[in-house]
Amino acid sequence: MNLATELASYVHSVNYRDIPEKVLHETKKRVIDSLGCAIGAFEAEPVKASRKVAEAVVAREGGTMFGTRRRTAPDLAAFVNGIMVRYFDYNDTYLSKEPAHPSDNIGPCFSVAESDGSTGRDLLLSIVLAYEIQCRLCDAADIRHRGWDHVCYGLASTALAAGRLMGLTVEKMTQAVNLALNSHVTMRQVRAGELSMWKGCSFANAARNGVFSTLLAREGMTGPSPIFEGEMGFFKQVSGPLQLNVDGFGGRNGSFKIAETYLKFFPAEIHSQTAIWAAMEVRKKVEKPDDIESVEIAAHEAGYTILGKDPEKWNPLTKETADHSLAYIVAMTLLEGRIDNSTYSKRKFRDPRVLDFLKKITVVEDKNLSAMYPEAVPNRVTVKLKSGEVVSKQVDYHKGHPKNPMSDGEVEEKFRRLTRKYLSKNQTVRVLDVVWGLERVKDISKVASLITLK
Repeated sequence: MNLATELASYVHSVNYRDIPEKVLHETKKRVIDSLGCAIGAFEAEPVKASRKVAEAVVAREGGTMFGTRRRTAPDLAAFVNGIMVRYFDYNDTYLSKEPAHPSDNIGPCFSVAESDGSTGRDLLLSIVLAYEIQCRLCDAADIRHRGWDHVCYGLASTALAAGRLMGLTVEKMTQAVNLALNSHVTMRQVRAGELSMWKGCSFANAARNGVFSTLLAREGMTGPSPIFEGEMGFFKQVSGPLQLNVDGFGGRNGSFKIAETYLKFFPAEIHSQTAIWAAMEVRKKVEKPDDIESVEIAAHEAGYTILGKDPEKWNPLTKETADHSLAYIVAMTLLEGRIDNSTYSKRKFRDPRVLDFLKKITVVEDKNLSAMYPEAVPNRVTVKLKSGEVVSKQVDYHKGHPKNPMSDGEVEEKFRRLTRKYLSKNQTVRVLDVVWGLERVKDISKVASLITLK
């Protein structure tokens, strides 16, 4: 049996009753977290652009674009909703051989679930399975060092989750994976150098293609096979050889991966989270920023490579570059004592005072920290003051890491903080109540109606 069929067989075989209560609870936390990120990003430029394109296609039985009453084709709804979840870089993360943002699957799962009249239980199952597929692929092979974006794995996860929601056979789900992977592999250039709006859209586009491929497979379209093992397949062209033991997945002999993903306390790339906490501790011992002579950020390899090696990170021209710059994020923590969505306003990242401060900062890889990754995500911030005093702090596990988890209350407060501009207090209470009781929801469109903004 080829890998695409093995994955399809696995997704087809797992049922809602196979998911432990603790895993369901963690899934609901991630739904709340993701919906908060999505609603908060309602007016972001990439969201408005994608919504304008999607509005041209009206589908009465389609998926609702979050925050609106408008339904569009499920693949286009997956695109818009996926961008909304991802835009702030505030949604969850999984770190392994390949890092990823598995909550990128949540918007697409909502879109397909609504299009197909699914229940809350159907949605929860699809999300758990999407996380499982993407995270297990991330465990199997590193593709970023080969020049490919992690969202390539999302082609398989969204296609299979959509196939399960649509009630497809194993054969048709296999064809959905074949179609998605052959036609839509994504280059890593999206996260190199100066970053564009597309940084937050890359997975959403993978999801759009994953859902579209599944719609085609439902109607009988076939795709190239074997897509992983073939002469010109994924192993040879993208990932290199990899081994996946499907029998060790959640619902069989293993535990579900969704509970191992990392939530974010701050709106910043995951590899910077511990650096923010470290910089906050250092700042307590610095009377004023003008006293700082130099700052060294010692990072692990992934943090250095993704956030600290490109010169553009010291002179950010876009929001996307700023929120992927370890130097900028630490600078703003030291200067302002906080990181929030306003941190990435153009007024701040182009402020001459900030740009001057960035010249004091260096980022280096510490091999000892790299050896701790990905089990820990360590960063060390060392500040040398003009007085000659040196202040240093290392943090290994950020708030939101499975070893330092965010509580239900902290996740709810994050939701309120992100949505207070758009949702009334009564709306917020209703949304939280419905999501915590998602298994009782008979029609997912109820959730979409609760977050209608206009």
